[in-house]
Amino acid sequence: MSSSDNKSLSITESPWAKLKQFTSARIALGRSGISLPTHEQLKFQLAHAQARDAVHYQLDASKLCSDLRQTFRLIHPEYIALQSAAIDRATYLKRPDYGKKLSPVSREALLNYSTQTKEALNTFDYDIAFVIVDGLSALAIETNALRFLQKACIDLQPEKFRIAPFCVVEQGRVAIGDEIGELLRTKLVVVMIGERPGLSSPDSMGIYLTWHPKAGLTDESRNCISNIRNGGLSDAEASMKLRYLVTQAHQRSLSGVALKDETSTTQILGSLNSFLIE
Repeated sequence: MSSSDNKSLSITESPWAKLKQFTSARIALGRSGISLPTHEQLKFQLAHAQARDAVHYQLDASKLCSDLRQTFRLIHPEYIALQSAAIDRATYLKRPDYGKKLSPVSREALLNYSTQTKEALNTFDYDIAFVIVDGLSALAIETNALRFLQKACIDLQPEKFRIAPFCVVEQGRVAIGDEIGELLRTKLVVVMIGERPGLSSPDSMGIYLTWHPKAGLTDESRNCISNIRNGGLSDAEASMKLRYLVTQAHQRSLSGVALKDETSTTQILGSLNSFLIE
C-alpha cells in the first residue's frame, strides 16, 4: 500500500474532541475520508442494538417483589403486584393508551386492598405511594429502582411520611400512577419508570411526582426527575431533589408547573479556557 493510500485511510480528529470529557453524548467523532471512522460506526450500531433490546426487555416482577420484601421487611414489608391493560409487551408498544390504565383484574385487586385497609385502619391517609413501573426500559428499573428506593426512604424518614404499599406494575406508562394513587387515596404518588432508551443510556430511570393523583390528569400536573443511572444523575442527587419536591408538595398542596425544583446542582469548579483560541 502506498503512502498516499495510508494517508487517505487515516482518521482526522475533531477539533471539538476536548468536549467529550464533559458528556457521554456522541460528539466529536472524527472522520475517515468523508465517512465516520469504522470503530465509531460499530459503537453506534452496538448502542442502537442495546436501546432496542431495552425496549423489548421483560421485567422480572416476581424477583423485584421478592427483593422489595427482603430489603424493606423491617420497615415496610408490603407490596402489590399489578398489570396494565396491555396483556403483553407487543400490545404495550403498539397501544400506549393501554399502558396508562390498570387491567380489570388489577383494578379490582387494588379496590379490594383499599376496602380491607379501611376496615382495618379506618383511614386512607397515605402521604406517599411509590409506584415502580417497567416503562420503556425494564432494564433501568432492574438496575436502579431498588438501590434508589433504599436511599429515598432513608432521606424521607425525618419527615415521618406515611408510605403506602409499594406497587410494581408491568407494561405500564407514567399516567398509570394517577389511577393507582387515586385508588389508594394517597396525597402524593411517585412513579419510578424506565425511560425511553437513548443511544448512550439504555438504563435510565425517571421519576414523576403528582399531588392528589387521579385518573385523567395530564403532564402539567407532574414534576419530573430524569436520567437516574450510573453515569447520569446519582442516587444522592436524585433523592435530594425528590425530598425537596415531596416536602414542598405537601407544604403547598401542589405539583407540576406550579412547583419548581430549586435545589442546587453540582457545579464544575474553576474556569475553562477555550480550546478554539489556544
